[in-house]
Amino acid sequence: MKGIRTRLIVYFGLILLLIVLVLEGLFYWAVHTYYFGTATEALVTRSTTYTNFINKYATGYRLKDKARYILENASSEEYAKIEVLDTSGKVILNSYGFQTGEVINTPDVSDALKGLTGIHVGKSPMTRERVIAVSTPLTFDFEYAGVLRYTISAEPLYHAVNQIALYGAGVGAGVVIFAFALSLIIAKRIVDPIEDLTKAATQMATGNFSARAVKRYDDEVGTLAEAFNYMAAEIGKNEKLKNDFISSVSHELRTPLTSIKGWGETLISGGLDEPEETMLGLEVISKETDRLIGLVEELLDFSKFQSGEMKLSLERMDLREVLDDLHLQFAIRSQDKKVDLQLEIPSAPLAVMGDFNRLKQVFVNLLDNAFKFTPRGGSISVAAAESGGRLIISVTDTGEGIDAGDLPHVTGKFYKGRSKQSGSGLGLAICKEIVEFHGGCLFINSILGQGTTITVDLPVAEAITSIEKG
Repeated sequence: MKGIRTRLIVYFGLILLLIVLVLEGLFYWAVHTYYFGTATEALVTRSTTYTNFINKYATGYRLKDKARYILENASSEEYAKIEVLDTSGKVILNSYGFQTGEVINTPDVSDALKGLTGIHVGKSPMTRERVIAVSTPLTFDFEYAGVLRYTISAEPLYHAVNQIALYGAGVGAGVVIFAFALSLIIAKRIVDPIEDLTKAATQMATGNFSARAVKRYDDEVGTLAEAFNYMAAEIGKNEKLKNDFISSVSHELRTPLTSIKGWGETLISGGLDEPEETMLGLEVISKETDRLIGLVEELLDFSKFQSGEMKLSLERMDLREVLDDLHLQFAIRSQDKKVDLQLEIPSAPLAVMGDFNRLKQVFVNLLDNAFKFTPRGGSISVAAAESGGRLIISVTDTGEGIDAGDLPHVTGKFYKGRSKQSGSGLGLAICKEIVEFHGGCLFINSILGQGTTITVDLPVAEAITSIEKG
């Protein structure tokens, strides 16, 4: 009983068996009622008709004379046993011409002595044979003088009813056997797709993410198979992204560590006698250390987002302060790289309920990407405006742009674009999470070879009713 297949067969079979037994019982009752009802009704009709005739046209006959008259005029084709009883239930004459002296006190005789038509179905006291008896009252001078009793054997009826019931039982057994066979087929059609899912899930558990479940039918299990296959495909994609990410992070970590180690060994072996070389080495070490710190911070932020531990310190603030700070922060970099950096912000405050440091982190990352992918002589513009209760901040560059195949995925976790300058694959994913925590949205539009525009849409402070916090 552990398997679904076994339970389906057993339960289906038990239910059908119960239904067949109930139907068999009702069928037996209907056949029994029909046969015995028909026989009893015919016997009652003949007995009542004959008794009424005798009582009407032989009114001057005493009981014994009536008995002889009845037997003398009984039809030769009469198949019922006819008996005439006195008021004590003693048989004074029967259709065989015998006066047995037997006393019959069955319920039908008692009813007849009360003026009713009595019916009795049971065993004969003498022969123990099952019989049907109908008794009607005989009168003399308008008083009950005796009983006319018609009796037939019920054995042929029982035999016929049992024979029909036996045939019905055979049909019922055939139906049950057929139902069990059908339940095997139904159980197989239900269980086999589930077993396919189980096998595919087992293969996935061992690391085979290419395993797929076969969709056999367009039903709930088929829908489950589609959902499972979709899940397997997504897990496979995430597994590939994870492996690519690990490989990328390993490379990202190895490069600055190699530079730091190389310059550290150079400085140790060469001493501090050459100030220019020493300063160059220290600058490289400092820059590579900053790269490592940035990468580690991205990993920590990602871990917080994944675990739901990211906390925001929300306060009413003017977003122009963040953008002014960034303009000053990236001014030197724009001069060094010969990239025109423009800031277009309104004179009115850009009020928002937000975390200053987290929002600054978003725009630092966006500007850093813009500078990374914009060649010398290009331009980067940051524009902010309020429209319809929303703050729209866009960062537009004239860089290399994003491939159309990469565009839908660049905000996904671990996703690294096709560009050689792609980073860890977490920057834009973290930016999107931070913006969404502030009740906003992040949109990316890009044309390969022409540039990229990233738009941050945030609610103004007055329009905020509730903000989700991690």
